[in-house]
Amino acid sequence: MFDQTMLDDVPLSMGGGAPVVSAPRRRVFPIAKRSFDIIACLLLLPPTLCVALCLLALNPFHNKGRLLYTQTRMGRDCKPFTALKFRSMTDAPKVQRSANDPLEADRITPLGAFLRKSRIDELPQTLNVLKGDMSLIGPRPDYYDHAVEFLEQVPGYRERHSVRPGISGLAQTELGYIEGVEATRRKVRADLYYIANAGFRLDAWIFLRTLAVVARRAGA
Repeated sequence: MFDQTMLDDVPLSMGGGAPVVSAPRRRVFPIAKRSFDIIACLLLLPPTLCVALCLLALNPFHNKGRLLYTQTRMGRDCKPFTALKFRSMTDAPKVQRSANDPLEADRITPLGAFLRKSRIDELPQTLNVLKGDMSLIGPRPDYYDHAVEFLEQVPGYRERHSVRPGISGLAQTELGYIEGVEATRRKVRADLYYIANAGFRLDAWIFLRTLAVVARRAGA
């Protein structure tokens, strides 16, 4: 279905508009995709609530602090929105990191490591999907301050925001965890490939690949 060599031919531009999508797919697919997002996230609300209750009981002993972590990220049309996650790191004051700084892995708690590996920490983003800030599948949203830097440094970065960002996406399943400007260039190619080829078949492929990644507890 997908080979990473396909990314080598993806054209990039700085402000040249979003990748072209065929007219029929542009009309039908977004409506079906949004409908599926809403139905799936409504079904995910009960298990999300159950996990939240479990974490409220476990956090005082294994991950002291708030239940949820909020972060401003760049969404569709480069607009900011507040993304929700179950907190997986120590509830310490936020330290400003540059776009090229590595993840503060030393702050991840043992319980938080499990949440990240299993992707359970992403469950609250179903609320972001229901609100309309995100989709289940699409380009993964970046921390807003870093995204502003990428807009200036990474060709094609603005164009990847022509659709709703996703909880999972092609770059996450095929390239793994991405950090830094250079790795983001590769991620942008995957995101633009997804936008130009988005459809039922590709979304189904990404969904199945996401399940495989979660089952292997890889790429967090």
